[in-house]
Amino acid sequence: MKADKRSEVRAALGACTSGLTMTGLFSLVINLLMLVSPLYMMQIYDRVLTSHSEETLIALTVLVFGLLGVMGLLELIRSRILVRIGARIERRLDGRVFESLVSRSIEGRESNDDQPLRDLRALREFLSGPGPSAFFDSPWVPIYIGVIYLLHPLLALVAAVGALFLFCVALLNDLITRRPLGRAGQRYSESGVMAAAGQRNAEVLRAMGMLDGLRRRWLMRQRDGLNHQARASDRAGLLTATSKTSRLMLQTAILGAGAALVIQGEITPGAMIAASIILGRALAPVEQTIGQWRGFVAARAAYGRLAALLRDHPGNPPRMALPRAKTTLEIDHVSAGPPGARRPLVTGLNFSLAAGEALAVIGPSAAGKSTLARLLVGVWQSQNGALRLDGVALEQWDATDLGAQVGYLPQDVELFDGTVAENIARLDEDAEPDAVVEAARLAGCHGMILDLPEGYNTLIGEGGSKLSGGQRQRLGLARAVYGDPFLVVLDEPNANLDADGDRALADAIQELKQRGRIVVVMAHRPSAIEAADRVLVLRNGRQQAFGPKDEVLAATTRPLPSKPGAKVATLPRRTQA
Repeated sequence: MKADKRSEVRAALGACTSGLTMTGLFSLVINLLMLVSPLYMMQIYDRVLTSHSEETLIALTVLVFGLLGVMGLLELIRSRILVRIGARIERRLDGRVFESLVSRSIEGRESNDDQPLRDLRALREFLSGPGPSAFFDSPWVPIYIGVIYLLHPLLALVAAVGALFLFCVALLNDLITRRPLGRAGQRYSESGVMAAAGQRNAEVLRAMGMLDGLRRRWLMRQRDGLNHQARASDRAGLLTATSKTSRLMLQTAILGAGAALVIQGEITPGAMIAASIILGRALAPVEQTIGQWRGFVAARAAYGRLAALLRDHPGNPPRMALPRAKTTLEIDHVSAGPPGARRPLVTGLNFSLAAGEALAVIGPSAAGKSTLARLLVGVWQSQNGALRLDGVALEQWDATDLGAQVGYLPQDVELFDGTVAENIARLDEDAEPDAVVEAARLAGCHGMILDLPEGYNTLIGEGGSKLSGGQRQRLGLARAVYGDPFLVVLDEPNANLDADGDRALADAIQELKQRGRIVVVMAHRPSAIEAADRVLVLRNGRQQAFGPKDEVLAATTRPLPSKPGAKVATLPRRTQA
């Protein structure tokens, strides 16, 4: 089946067409077998009780038992098929949803909201539950009414009016609960994001007495969501009670009408009982649909959100593997900013680096240094111009291949729950221990790791919570240089380092240069640029100067003569190193 490019979720459902078709066929047989009980009852009343034939009773009973056993087996198979359909859809989409969730976080939108993962679970749970069975059984309502019509048209009229009324109740259920359920979901999502932010900043909240303020904000959203949820539940409860009462009244009405017809001699008592049983079966999927309506609404909303998420964050297409970069990094008249931003944060970047060179990027706060770091490692894309490794634009590299050639140490080092070795190895399950140790030695933290309780097997907790800031930064540096990447970008790498850490950082940069690697360091502290060969000065997102370190640093203390084609521009004295 050709995938629907408009919706990966629809394509995933399409991949389950065979399972859904089998579910429909099983539903066909199950609903036909549902007529066995009323027909059996009619035969008992009209044939067995009048003939007093025990042989007929035994034969009919054995036959009905066998058919009902088959029906029960088919019900079991249908439910297992639906469970597997839900699981298959989740397996097909879970990786893409996770990838899109991470991509959305890069854009800075709802970075702590796991709503897409909950949406995927909601879709799977609905497809695996009784909801789809009710929808598959609902088209049989007219057929059951048709069977009742064969018994007597008046009974069919009562059944049709009752079924139509319950269908209207189901539609009304959707109309009056959709808005409050949507608002409740939005409020719960907002409260979840706020709770996650509180967990991340627990120390600040406690230290500065901000917990009460955040709790008030969280409770406002949580209780607003609860109120919307209660309003929807009240309305749905009213309609559910109405549908149950109406069904009982309808069955009573059809029994009364049937009794009147029996008295008039138009139908038999068996037909009266059979009509009542068939009506109960006809109305069962309608009532079940009303009961499952909240799950259906939630699944429908989840479907829409997932489809929009995957549409807005398409997966990376497979690309041909390219040789590892070995020679140059080129920044060709680049402007860039956060994804979706109209105005770039950095503009006019134009420089190149060769293998074995280290560049220090300096400038005041908000000059664009972190933006450049994200740009160099491919986290953000350029709005104009091009970034090239060995003449190949970053967009032409396969994401995984590019990641193996890039080392990145962001300002806020985020480690993952696991061992020291797993974090250094970038969560690579097939990592060679020698490569992990080599990266640690290069980052100057091998001895520090051996001093931990379990060495490289020490569990560091979520976010590296069991380590100090300096330890996290040094492990982040080891992770950045793991696998011998060609380009290493370090954003404020010594922000939490002591004197020993500064020396280890400088030694690591020197070693990377000797190996023919390119190192780019975003720096405020002078110690971070000691090993640099070149310096790039940024101010207000613009390239103010680029060139050999001594020349550029000299330009920060005295004006340079202006001449055409000069690589180093005149700089204000207050530029920070």
